[in-house]
Amino acid sequence: MVIFPAIDILGGKAVRLLKGDYNKVTAYSDDPCSVARTFASKGCKAIHIVDLDGAREGSAVNMDVVRVIAQIPDILSEIGGGIRNMDTVCRYLDAGISRVILGTAALEDPVFLKEAVRRFGQRIAVGVDMKDGKVAVKGWLETSSKDGLEFLRELEDMGVGAAIVTDISRDGAMRGANLELYRTIAGCCSMDITASGGVSTLDDVRALRETGVYGAIIGKAYYTGAVRLEDALEVCR
Repeated sequence: MVIFPAIDILGGKAVRLLKGDYNKVTAYSDDPCSVARTFASKGCKAIHIVDLDGAREGSAVNMDVVRVIAQIPDILSEIGGGIRNMDTVCRYLDAGISRVILGTAALEDPVFLKEAVRRFGQRIAVGVDMKDGKVAVKGWLETSSKDGLEFLRELEDMGVGAAIVTDISRDGAMRGANLELYRTIAGCCSMDITASGGVSTLDDVRALRETGVYGAIIGKAYYTGAVRLEDALEVCR
C-alpha cells in the first residue's frame, strides 16, 4: 500500500480542515514546499496535494506553490481542487505534476472526463468525496444525489484507473478510517483506490492495508504527531 502524506493549501499555507469545513481551519506551516521536502526526506514516494482555494473558486489558485512541489525528484505528486477544464489539467501536467485529480467536473461534465482520460490515461484520477453515501462536490460545500458506489462503477466503465475516496465525516476528525466502506469498494472495483479521511493511528494504516486498497492518505495524524511517516512506511513494506 502506498502512503500519500497530504498537503492541503489554503491562502498559501499548509492547513487541515475539520470535515471539509472552511470555517474550521488549522494552519500547520507557512511553507507547503518545505513540508513536501520533509516528506521526501522521510522516504515518501508520493504526495497528495489539495488546492483548497481552487476547490472553492474553481481555478488553479496556488499554481506557483504546486509547481515547486512538483519538481521534487522521485516523487509521485497528485493534485486536486478546482480542476474543471482541460486548460487547468494541461497546466498542472506541464508543471510536472504526475497525476491530476478531477472532482466536481468528473461528476458534472462526463464529456470532459472522458476526453481527459482519452488524452492522458493514467495521469487522470478522480476524487470521490462521500457524505452519507452520496458524492459531495464544489469543495465539499454541496452534496449531490449520486450514490458513491454507483459513481465508482461508472468511472471504471469509462476507463478511469484510479480514484481517491474520502469519507468526509472522518476527514480531520481523528476517528479512524471507515474500514467497512473501503472493504466494500475494494471488493467491487478493480481501480486503484486510495483511502482518505480518518487515519489517526498506525493500527488504522495496518487495517487499511488489509482491506486491499492501493493507497492511504495521511493528513492530520502526521501534523499532530499521532503517526510518524517513517513508521507508516515501514508498516506498508
